[in-house]
Amino acid sequence: MDLTDEATRAEVTDHLGRLYAGRPVVLGPGILAGYTSLVTWFRELGSPALVVSNARGAGPVPAEGDCVVVEVPPPASISITDELRQHDRMARDLPAYAVAAIEEFDPAGDGIWFTSPFVTTDEPILGRPVTGGRPASFLALEDKMLADDIWAAADVPCAPHLIVAVERSALAAATDALAGPMGAVWSGDARDGFNGGGNYVRWIREDRDRATGLGFFGLHCDRVRVLPFLDGVPCSIHGMVLPDGTAAFRPVEIAMLRNMADRTFVYGGLGTYWDPPDADRDEMRDVVRRVGAHLQSAHGYRGAFGIDGVLTADGFRPTELNTRMSAGATVVAETDRRFFTLLQANLVAGVDVGLTVADLESLVALMDAERSGKAVAVAEGPKVGGDFSFPVAWDGHAFSRADEPTGNILVVADTPTGFFAKVEPCLALGPGERLAEVNVALLAFVDAEYGSTFGALEAAPDVRRAATG
Repeated sequence: MDLTDEATRAEVTDHLGRLYAGRPVVLGPGILAGYTSLVTWFRELGSPALVVSNARGAGPVPAEGDCVVVEVPPPASISITDELRQHDRMARDLPAYAVAAIEEFDPAGDGIWFTSPFVTTDEPILGRPVTGGRPASFLALEDKMLADDIWAAADVPCAPHLIVAVERSALAAATDALAGPMGAVWSGDARDGFNGGGNYVRWIREDRDRATGLGFFGLHCDRVRVLPFLDGVPCSIHGMVLPDGTAAFRPVEIAMLRNMADRTFVYGGLGTYWDPPDADRDEMRDVVRRVGAHLQSAHGYRGAFGIDGVLTADGFRPTELNTRMSAGATVVAETDRRFFTLLQANLVAGVDVGLTVADLESLVALMDAERSGKAVAVAEGPKVGGDFSFPVAWDGHAFSRADEPTGNILVVADTPTGFFAKVEPCLALGPGERLAEVNVALLAFVDAEYGSTFGALEAAPDVRRAATG
């Protein structure tokens, strides 16, 4: 099936929409602006929508009358990890007024939920089946203590590692054994649930880094994985597990920035402008196929997943597994976001989608032709006091406020844990250009405008190209 043909893809998308067509759909909990497109899609399927919103978010929200909105303030959060962990608990322990609103919206009880990957699908919510999330067994696979066994089972080259108890002497011995010229990296386990966004990752170079790392992990984890610091371009590769195998997509740059003085990592945006060398691209795609085959055979896996890692001087080295439609996967899915969103929901729900690996991989050419990405800032702590947008100018090195339209808008809004900012649309980068360098400038601008404390950041170097000439 040639999915590059828009008419063909539209027909398949209509088929995938049957899971929801004509049924009331409850969306959330989550950021209201994140559900705007979904509300439109479900309306076109004849499916009225209700959104359980925990914040407005940055960007357009559904128009008045397009859906019912029930606001449920989130519990206090201090990090993205805390915020995401609460999604499942919030959905299953809604306040009485929210439950009453849902029952009024869907009095017959024949509706369906569409939610985030951080809500489990094993049990219904308020008697309604859950989609858009994932089984608890899939979520559990994101524990970083499991990743290296998965790489070994899939015959994927990886960096040396040690998993040790959160204990001073054990961590010191492991770090001394593995640290390279730029130190080591500690990653915490999932004892208390999912963690992401770099919240449970620490860069260790000096004694003070070890002390602060031990203090943090002593409160939150039982075990830590120790890796040498991997220098190179942070990146990811994504795929989808189908009945006949795993479809592999194209690489994605992760703008994971470095504060060299503080030894901290700051997450920026994601983009498909950057290209690794062709041989590395082929190897990364082969890695995702091998890991997908293992996940399918050993864990009954289905649907999207991604592998984050670093393109080092020695090639791609994986660091973590994301068993969901991750942020990087949504970037490659920009070729047709509606198609991929519905496809993922159907696959996880166990629906026969009638598609093959070859069908999906026909879209890789479109992913290469239609590059995408966004420079973003995710600040924890400070608030901006609402939601704002204004034009910004870019001179190739820095952002500044503009008095007239420039084609680029900075959108900023409060979140439960701080604020979020992004440039829309992203600057028109060309194939091979690095989004990370743009993101360094964005975070410097946000620091100046809103008092955030990202500090002096750097983009990781492309050591692979330097090593291979």
